[in-house]
Amino acid sequence: MENRVEALRKQRGLSQEAFARVIRVSRQTVSSIETGKYNPSLELAFAISDFFERPIEEVFIHERGAD
Repeated sequence: MENRVEALRKQRGLSQEAFARVIRVSRQTVSSIETGKYNPSLELAFAISDFFERPIEEVFIHERGAD
């Protein structure tokens, strides 16, 4: 699943470490989400979209047929 987490985080001027503290995960988790190596739980995905004040569909882009 593609996402816009890195771009949105950088727009806010946050480091991975600072963003990780806000959403209560490790910096490594943020890095893995940004690179697409890890898809967050639904709860974490909503927490991220809430933080950025964006609909979840704007933060996480799911392409049908791409599993």
